[in-house]
Amino acid sequence: MLFNSFSFLFLYLPLVLAGFFVLGRTSPRWAAVWLGMASLAFYGVGSARHVPLLLASIMFNFAAARAITHAAGTARRRVLLAAVAANLALLAYYKYANFFLGAVGAQSQLAIILPVGISFFTFTQIAFLVDCHRREASEVRFSHYFLFVSYFPHLVAGPVLHHKEMMPQFADARNYRPLAANFAIGMSIFVVGLAKKVLIADNLSPLAGPVFAAGAHPQMIEAWVGVLAYTFQLYFDFSGYSDMAIGLSRMFGVKLPLNFNAPHKALDIGAFWRRWHMTLSRFLRDYLYIALGGGRLGRLKRYRNLMLTMLLGGLWHGAGWTFVAWGALHGGFLVLHHCWQAWGGFRLAPLAAQALTFLAVMLAWVFFRAPDFGTAFDILGALAGANGVSLPRAFAPLAQWLPGAVGFDGLRWIELVGLGLPALALAAVLAFFAPTTQEIFCHYEPAFERILHRPARQWITWRPRPAWGLGFAGLFIVCVLSMNRVSEFLYFQF
Repeated sequence: MLFNSFSFLFLYLPLVLAGFFVLGRTSPRWAAVWLGMASLAFYGVGSARHVPLLLASIMFNFAAARAITHAAGTARRRVLLAAVAANLALLAYYKYANFFLGAVGAQSQLAIILPVGISFFTFTQIAFLVDCHRREASEVRFSHYFLFVSYFPHLVAGPVLHHKEMMPQFADARNYRPLAANFAIGMSIFVVGLAKKVLIADNLSPLAGPVFAAGAHPQMIEAWVGVLAYTFQLYFDFSGYSDMAIGLSRMFGVKLPLNFNAPHKALDIGAFWRRWHMTLSRFLRDYLYIALGGGRLGRLKRYRNLMLTMLLGGLWHGAGWTFVAWGALHGGFLVLHHCWQAWGGFRLAPLAAQALTFLAVMLAWVFFRAPDFGTAFDILGALAGANGVSLPRAFAPLAQWLPGAVGFDGLRWIELVGLGLPALALAAVLAFFAPTTQEIFCHYEPAFERILHRPARQWITWRPRPAWGLGFAGLFIVCVLSMNRVSEFLYFQF
């Protein structure tokens, strides 16, 4: 089931909210059970065959966490290592078995269907096990643990949750009573995310898809439009999902952690990763980079750890060498950034630093999206003009002057019609200049983290007033009328 579907908006969500708050009036425990079972049903609609796998994973890890909590000495560590190994083995089988078979030259592959969200619920539970080993977490209520893992706003595409963030909220009886403020804030944030997905990301897809198709051989302007379109499509698709998840959760009185904080406003690649997919970056930092030694073992080993972390982060996103290349590029960018800081290199002007960071991120997305290296290098060459130049057909009346004026032959005309280009222009303006969702709702603590930065212009901050209500109601109607083609979120693939 998708957040941007009629069945979710007008059937599933109202029923789940009603059942949750009716039960919450008399028994918060049964309300939590209801929400957990509703979350399981949400997962089952899109991936029914993998519901037993999700249940088995939850029961196994709950038992492992109890065993870790009650063990002592070396036995405690052995239980942790065995449980983490079992989780990673499950993930490796479903996500990487065919990749490894191909890497060793196997002629046949396994008939494996990737379970939706397996990376997210596996990483969430690994983090919980490690925190239990560190005595930073423990849980004796299976109903709350089951809800923690299966909670439908985050289950299929994140964010990666921490036990210490969520469990106190599930245990707070006040969150089982409906509050008008939570509904108003949650629904408004949800509408912002829905608009990002339906009105922007989905309209950019037709611009990006043909450029990244195998054998497309795009020319320069086509390539630039397609790569920019994918860059913003991925951003607004995942940012939209994250906003919808935060808004949905807020309706239940629960705050999720932030996953996005205007990453394209970053002035360096390190800041980009502190702003993009923030909960995954936090997981990789806390449970991989620091576990490898972080920056404590000297500069060279710090660079090694950065590269290994980003390589594995790339492989987490997909079982393919292009994803490994994407991770290697970002690892290299981070190493160069740290080297530049260590050497005391000059500082770029903010606008130049932002443009350079965006260009590096955009070029790396080519490998992330391309089906193979041949297509990726062809697109990179096209960006530099190696495949010739194509111009919009509107320039056709000037064709007799163009070749001689700019020094190229064999123009190809392209059609740039529809909502794609206006959506691309709007996406660029919003990504670079608009306040973030959390800044708009900064007065009402939209997410788990406290928002420190508030926009200078107070008129753009949300207030429970009729004008804001009418505006968001109108935006919701536009989104619903635009939902003629329900599309999956891009991060469902990862």
